[in-house]
Amino acid sequence: MREVQIREAIREAMVEEMRRDESVFLMGEEVAEYNGAYKVSKGMLDEFGPKRVIDTPIAELGFAGIAVGAAMNGLRPIVEFMTWNFAILAADQIINHAAKMYQMSGGQYNVPIVFRGPNGTAGQLAATHSQSFEAMYAHVPGLKVITPYTPKDFKGLMKSAIRDNDPVLIMESEKMYGNKGEIPDGEYLIPIGKADVVREGTDVTIVSFGKVMEVAHKAADELAKEDVSVELIDLRTIRPMDIPTIIESIKKTNRLVVVEESWPIASISSEIAYTVQREAFDYLDAPVKRVTLSDTPFPFAKPLIDNSYPSVEKTVKLVKEVLYIEK
Repeated sequence: MREVQIREAIREAMVEEMRRDESVFLMGEEVAEYNGAYKVSKGMLDEFGPKRVIDTPIAELGFAGIAVGAAMNGLRPIVEFMTWNFAILAADQIINHAAKMYQMSGGQYNVPIVFRGPNGTAGQLAATHSQSFEAMYAHVPGLKVITPYTPKDFKGLMKSAIRDNDPVLIMESEKMYGNKGEIPDGEYLIPIGKADVVREGTDVTIVSFGKVMEVAHKAADELAKEDVSVELIDLRTIRPMDIPTIIESIKKTNRLVVVEESWPIASISSEIAYTVQREAFDYLDAPVKRVTLSDTPFPFAKPLIDNSYPSVEKTVKLVKEVLYIEK
């Protein structure tokens, strides 16, 4: 095992796959000469050259379309968006073409492509730069959506995504690129669609994903001080979602709180809550609770951010509600 930053884990995954398979290439804004807006692709231009590490114009719709065409013709593009907020402009290519081409061609065309970049809030960047898009893209059949939390998961899932024959979206975070963690030595992959039970417990299940896992971890620590045993699940993959792992946990704890960094309407937590009541209603001893962003455009002012964002305090409060410790 060795310790690396998340940006290094992502880079290692891309470099290893580009060495292994000459059809893999990276394209996006500032990925080459500038070493990436967040230095994720540092040194890759020097190793692979300008035909495989390609700087694009600031035209997300255009270069996403080029990548879809390349994938249809046997290449395996990795497309970096400077932020998923900007990728709204590329949604036509992602949703109307990458996601649907396999079915519309009767299986004649696979679209093995990875779209990746930072997602969600990143400090005081205001409403148009602070949006989480997991639920939007997970809504679309034909797309796989991944939101890792640890360097180990980023590397293993990135490698699996690059090898996958379907379009995969990887949601990262500007605030996490410098986070450190251990990764295994040597080659390893993590299967897409498998959640990770990162902490076993008996009293309540907390499900989360992405950088808001930090809130879930801290809440579990606080609750442990009051002898509340939390089973903590990191979804890692949003679509396909590992519902069986959640259900097995509910059978043990009988209570569920979901923590996510997105708006409440038509959210990932909405889907989880519905599916759990459908599949495991008889095992629930309390209603499912969830912690989300406030149902507003994300604010700029720091006091409003603190009120809008999921917090440890909100999570602890809802856990106590499902345990009927307080109301």
